[in-house]
Amino acid sequence: MKIARYEIAGQIELGITDGQSMASISRNISGAGNDMIALIQRWDELGPQVETLLANPDHALSELRLLAPIARPGKIWGIGLNYADHASEAGIELPEHQTWFVKASTSANGPFDPVQLPVASAALDYEAELVAVIGRGGRHIPAESAGDAIFGYCVGNDVSVRDWQLRTGQFSIGKSFDSHAPFGPWIVTADEIDAATLGIRSFVNGEMRQNSNTSHLIFSPAQQVAHLSQAMTLEAGDLLFTGTPGGVGAAMTPPRFLGEGDVVRVEIDGIGHIENRVEKERPA
Repeated sequence: MKIARYEIAGQIELGITDGQSMASISRNISGAGNDMIALIQRWDELGPQVETLLANPDHALSELRLLAPIARPGKIWGIGLNYADHASEAGIELPEHQTWFVKASTSANGPFDPVQLPVASAALDYEAELVAVIGRGGRHIPAESAGDAIFGYCVGNDVSVRDWQLRTGQFSIGKSFDSHAPFGPWIVTADEIDAATLGIRSFVNGEMRQNSNTSHLIFSPAQQVAHLSQAMTLEAGDLLFTGTPGGVGAAMTPPRFLGEGDVVRVEIDGIGHIENRVEKERPA
């Protein structure tokens, strides 16, 4: 199922879509509300009802505005150097251990909303990523059952401010600027997709920059869940940006960073695409 969060006529709702039309969960299931995290937490109860709604859609997709599937994730984690081709272009050996950084929850952004070119830097870069959305979550999740902790998957762009990212050994500030975690356009539930064999691509102004497959991930989403859950409780609605393939702008000679007006499209087979235009930050 494709579960979305959207705005129509000034109202925010949850819905199920086939990519052409939308059936409202908020309107048609009593008490469902419009909080995606709450829906994920109640999925065992509400999921069977949600599945029946598409037989009678409420809107055409063209009538509404798709929002970030989760307005304010509790945690957003990103893994570094998790595709062999990206490690190669960075001149770094394949990692023995997983390397993680935090993206601030305030970086969450909609699938088609603008991405800010910040006042503080012009070294703005893109990273096409598969995003795993935690469902049941938990602590010390065994590797063999870690996949069951994932509710579904989105398309994501781990937008990065490279000079801020690389001036210290801690990546998090350079990964956490406002608007720099666009994701969506919806959540495809894990039972509908094989996350191990998905084509992933990025385009800047129509030019393909990245073209790979999730089969080249060094650490799988399930391995990522098992690893992180040794340290912390993973909760419904937490996001894991699972790594980017080669082809980022910073690795080109010379580097090709994003500028005002550039449009970045990220697409993943079986999920869909997001597309974000770069706009200058306009401080209050």
